[in-house]
Amino acid sequence: MTEVRQKAMLAKEAAPLLAKLTTEQKNEALRLMAETLVERQDEIIAANKEDLQRGEANGMTRSLLDRLTLTPERIAGIAEGLMQIVELPDPIGDELERFDRPNGLRVHKVRVPIGLIGIIYEARPNVTVDAAGLCLKSGNAVLLRGGSDALSSNRAVVSVLHDALARTDVPRDALQLVTSPDRASVDDMLKLNGLIDVVIPRGGRSLIQRVVANATVPVIETGAGVCHTYLDETALPDMASDIAFNAKVQRPSVCNSMETLLVNRVFAESHLRTIAERLRGAGVELRGCTDSCRLIGDAIPATEEDWGTEYNDYILNVKIVDRLDEALTHIRTYGTMHSECIVTENEGNAQRFLLEVDAAAVYHNASTRFTDGFEFGFGAEIGISTQKLHARGPMGLPALTSTKYVVYGSGQIRG
Repeated sequence: MTEVRQKAMLAKEAAPLLAKLTTEQKNEALRLMAETLVERQDEIIAANKEDLQRGEANGMTRSLLDRLTLTPERIAGIAEGLMQIVELPDPIGDELERFDRPNGLRVHKVRVPIGLIGIIYEARPNVTVDAAGLCLKSGNAVLLRGGSDALSSNRAVVSVLHDALARTDVPRDALQLVTSPDRASVDDMLKLNGLIDVVIPRGGRSLIQRVVANATVPVIETGAGVCHTYLDETALPDMASDIAFNAKVQRPSVCNSMETLLVNRVFAESHLRTIAERLRGAGVELRGCTDSCRLIGDAIPATEEDWGTEYNDYILNVKIVDRLDEALTHIRTYGTMHSECIVTENEGNAQRFLLEVDAAAVYHNASTRFTDGFEFGFGAEIGISTQKLHARGPMGLPALTSTKYVVYGSGQIRG
């Protein structure tokens, strides 16, 4: 029996026990998980250094190393995410509908756990904790398969979480980590019909496409983030500069960072050079269309492939457009329905953008970096769904539930 199947069976057996727990029992487990992470941060950071050393030796990029890095401050932030989940309402048992039928049947629609959720993700050890916390609070067992680049970190984190769960009513087996670095373990997870109820991939486009193409279990697709910011003709220059800089530089390695800056031609003639200089000062490589290369000097000519690339790095495409319609067409062509922004003082253009752009999150005068469960008040998040069925956008606790119809009768039979 493979490691994946064995651990999936253990988690599946624990799922009904977890589903019966009260909100307070689950919250107490989350509190202990948060406390134990901070108490044992030294061993987690030591394991994380092993991953970082391997990453550097293998030529991992600066932005990916940043995603992988754990520090006392980041561990404290991860623990705070768990505490925020404690404060969130427990969705399990929520009554969504209630209605009576003419025959006297009383029908209630309530939220219930999904069961066993598989999470496949790349080199971000914080996802290990986020996923565990959200799944356990929503009454779901979870089978985690992180990237091999973060294997030492993930092993240490799950060991700490298991020790915390051993002191609670949450069954330890409800949290499982696949430790095999073999890519075949991913394929095993995707075929575990009858054990895994849904798989959620978190990572780059190639990982997500691989999961969607090969899974026989249901998948919630979290999308790659080819995110755009459009600076309209009436954008306030300082605001436009701040939003564009934040969307690219604040943390370029994540999916809600900007990959293409679209700039109205009139605005560009007056302000693009200044914005470009600020970005270059932060180490951003600029790739542009013919007009933007002419205007800002030493930008690299962008290829067709560049416009659709999620860099997750200090690289930014810049394209000058003549009007809003051209920006909308570009986003429809190259966007991934993740997060898109317009910076403008023209209310009509803002409303057109917000209405016509098909994305999980659309912004007027705010950075795309806010597409995040923590920033939306969901505590941590399981991912950003870019599909339209079941869940869309940052997926918090309610997105990790299914529904059940509970029907009360008094002896009715169907004629």
